Amino acid sequence: MEHLTDIGVIKDIFQRHGFSFSKTLGQNFLVNPSVCPRIAEMGNAKKGFGVIEIGTGIGVLTHELAKRADKVVAIEIDSRLLPVLEETLSEHKNVTVINADVMETDLRAVIEEHFQGMEVAVCANLPYYITSPIIMMLLESRLPISTITVMVQKEAGTRLCAKMGTRDVGAVTAAVRYYSEPELLFNVSRGSFMPAPNVDSCVIRLNVRKDSEYKVEDEKFFFKVVRGAFSQRRKNLLNSLSSSIGVEKAKIAQAVENAGLSANVRPEQLTMEQFIDVANELKVIIEG
Repeated sequence: MEHLTDIGVIKDIFQRHGFSFSKTLGQNFLVNPSVCPRIAEMGNAKKGFGVIEIGTGIGVLTHELAKRADKVVAIEIDSRLLPVLEETLSEHKNVTVINADVMETDLRAVIEEHFQGMEVAVCANLPYYITSPIIMMLLESRLPISTITVMVQKEAGTRLCAKMGTRDVGAVTAAVRYYSEPELLFNVSRGSFMPAPNVDSCVIRLNVRKDSEYKVEDEKFFFKVVRGAFSQRRKNLLNSLSSSIGVEKAKIAQAVENAGLSANVRPEQLTMEQFIDVANELKVIIEG
């Protein structure tokens, strides 16, 4: 169904189906006709690929994905949208809509059932309030996916794609970099949505690493160190870690020194390799 970004068409569909926006679900539907084709093109929606879409809206992005990819599985939490999608996606025989919370969905089973013999990509216009949890779930699950292309709040996108060692870095930046190569694709103004949010957005793509190039002795401990380091951003690395991860300060100081770093270094100044060195050194010291 074309013209799904036409506000008159959208209002007519909503009226006929008795639909209204949910603030709780963070619903902002795209009405800029140029955005979804770009997401689909840059998000690996093409022959030989199956695409998992998270959150359908009224099916604007779903429509563009289905025109290009071999198969689309769209996961939508709002059951009120199911009759809307039956209408807007009726021409596409390669779309399956699953009414579920993606955070509680067995995506590995979905991939095995629907995407046999295909490469798999994820595309989504994510609600701002749950952006990081969804992205980290996708990465930490180590699913057989090639790319994750998502629309996020611009500020969040800047942090997710920040280079290690710069002031925009946070704990989620390091985690995303560990599992993928992130890149900022393009910005999207707040006027591209209905209703318009109070902030601008951007589209990012995470190119998922098949095998991590980083050598970490204990992944769980590494991420504990990363989260602890950024838990108190005004402090240096030594003070942040000593007050957050339950290890005595002298041992942390020794690990920082062994990693060849200054005692006054700040977390946002560290490269990924330096974070790994600190975690590995601290792990050795703790285990004695």
